[in-house]
Amino acid sequence: MNKITSVLWGLVLVAIGMILGLNALGITDINLFFDGWWTLFIIIPCFIGLFQRTGKWPSFIGLCVGIFLLLGAQGLVSFELILKMIVPVVLVAIGLGIVFNGIFTGTIQKKIKSVEKNGLETYAATFSEQKVNKANEEFQGANLDAVFGSIVLDLKNAVIKEDKVIYASSIFAGITILAPSNVNIKVKSTSIFGGVDNKIQNQKGENIPTIYISAFCLFGGVNIK
Repeated sequence: MNKITSVLWGLVLVAIGMILGLNALGITDINLFFDGWWTLFIIIPCFIGLFQRTGKWPSFIGLCVGIFLLLGAQGLVSFELILKMIVPVVLVAIGLGIVFNGIFTGTIQKKIKSVEKNGLETYAATFSEQKVNKANEEFQGANLDAVFGSIVLDLKNAVIKEDKVIYASSIFAGITILAPSNVNIKVKSTSIFGGVDNKIQNQKGENIPTIYISAFCLFGGVNIK
C-alpha cells in the first residue's frame, strides 16, 4: 500500500467515525444504510485502487460496476438493463485495457525480447505452494506459473550480473518476487481483475542490472518487494 492509498483509507475511516460520532451526539442524522449501501464495499476499494501504481484498469472496471449497481439500488437505472449491459461493458473495458497496455508498454516489451532468454528456469504451482531461494546462485531468469497456488521467488542474495527476464503468470493465484537491493525492476503487465504491486524504488546510475518482469494476472496478483 503506497502513501496515497494509505491516506485515502485513513480518510475513509475518519469520515465514517465522525459520522457515527455526530449521529450518536444527535448533531446529525446521516443514514449510512441507505438503499445500495453495500455497493460501497465495491466502489471505495476500487476508487482507491485508481491511485495505486498498478492495477488501475481493473479498479476502473470495478468502480463502474459498483456505480451501476448503486444506481440500480437507488431506482435510477433498472437492474434488468444493468444485467444486460454489465457483461458487454466489462468485456469492452477489459479489451481496451489489454490494447492500451500493449501500446504503452511497447518499449519494455522490446527490451524483454532483446534480453537473452535461454536457460530460463521454470517453476510451477498448481493447487500447491512453491518456495524458491536462489541465495549465492547466479540467476539466469525464470518462468513462474501459478494456478490456484502460490510461488515465492527469493532473489535477495542471488548473483545478478546483467539484465534478466522473469515471466510471471498468476491465475487465481499469488506470486511473490523478493528482489535484491542492487537491481532495478521494470514491469510489463496484463491484468484482468488482478494486478502487480511493485514496491521497488529504482536506482539511478550506470551498470545497474535490471530485472524485466512480464506478468499476466487473471484474478491473481504478483507482488514485488
